[in-house]
Amino acid sequence: MKTIVGASKRRRTFWQTLALIGPAFVAGAWQFGPGNLTTAVQAGGAFQYSLIWVIVVSTILMIFLTDMCVRLGIKSPVSLISSIKDHLGAPVGLIAGIGIFLITLCFSVGNAVGSGLGLSMLFGGPPVMWTVICTVAVATLLLLRNVYRAIEKLLVGIVALMAIAFIASAFIANPDWIQAASGLIPSAPDGSWLLIVALVGTNFSINAAFYTSYGTKERGRTEADYRDVTMVDTIPGIIAPGIMTALVIVVAAAVLGQTGEAAGTIVALAGIFEPLAGPIGSTVFALGFFGAAFSSMIANATAGGTMLSDGLGRGASSGSLTAKVVSASILAFGVVITLIFQASPVQLIVIAQALTVFIAPVLAALIIIMANRRSLMGDMRNKWWQNLLGIVGLVAVLALSVRLAFSLLGG
Repeated sequence: MKTIVGASKRRRTFWQTLALIGPAFVAGAWQFGPGNLTTAVQAGGAFQYSLIWVIVVSTILMIFLTDMCVRLGIKSPVSLISSIKDHLGAPVGLIAGIGIFLITLCFSVGNAVGSGLGLSMLFGGPPVMWTVICTVAVATLLLLRNVYRAIEKLLVGIVALMAIAFIASAFIANPDWIQAASGLIPSAPDGSWLLIVALVGTNFSINAAFYTSYGTKERGRTEADYRDVTMVDTIPGIIAPGIMTALVIVVAAAVLGQTGEAAGTIVALAGIFEPLAGPIGSTVFALGFFGAAFSSMIANATAGGTMLSDGLGRGASSGSLTAKVVSASILAFGVVITLIFQASPVQLIVIAQALTVFIAPVLAALIIIMANRRSLMGDMRNKWWQNLLGIVGLVAVLALSVRLAFSLLGG
């Protein structure tokens, strides 16, 4: 405990503190992608403001899981999956790496389609052409020598631009803020369970929290940095996508909820602002949609490549050869599926987001177990209240996975 107390007395300049921003914003950029945007629009259009509480609860739980991963990144002498192998066995670490890789494959299609569509709305031309261009751009970024640092700076900037776009969108929509506040009271309208599961799958993004430990390790964070990292990176980095998701629900409720109309395709999502602000509204939406898709595409490919490489014992860095090959395969998968189907129906994206809750409980359990290892964590191991909130999150995703399984089986 002495180390932490002594660390808290260390004074930093304003710019030194800002330099700590990074890993949690990368997790937020991964978390806030086209699937997140799609499910939020569906929630607002179909149920107006009633599901905003899901975003609030899942964001709070996400902060605590991410904080555990930050502390694991600080204390572990090796990467998180390597530590899991050391403490729980190599097969468990391999399962974690494969699980996250499968999640990235699910996300890759929506990211590919979304980035192409966003640029198509802004500049014209076929979305597939822009999808290929965006994929090549991301693949080029992944070839950089100092991959993580370059990507981190880019994603922090994109998240900032997205925040501006969606805050502007909320004011353009002119929603009923009093009614929106009523959405903070938990409720589950008939027919809303699939969307609730999907919203939790995107906002309580345990795979993104998991990856934060890697960014923390690559940035060389120490116990002396922990308190400042929590205040300038962990909390705001996770709250930012939560706020943006809630704002999308508010906008969709204000526009689509008035008529009960649903956006059946991704293209239809771009039209939600037309009744309000014409081309300006569409441009704001297109900028935000592209930012969400492109940032998620980068983070998704990087994280999937890094953690499967680590699971396979081929290196825990985003710059390793295996990580780059796996990242490229994730990008290629997204492009191939996009080229084959030429469209990505909203309902399929919602189901894909929801399916992540089948893998999330395994990752959440591993994070909680590792954050309680006295031999690894020392004074930074979980306190009782951190365990309580972590277990609440674990039970929530377990319950939702069971509920989803029954739904898919027709029960």
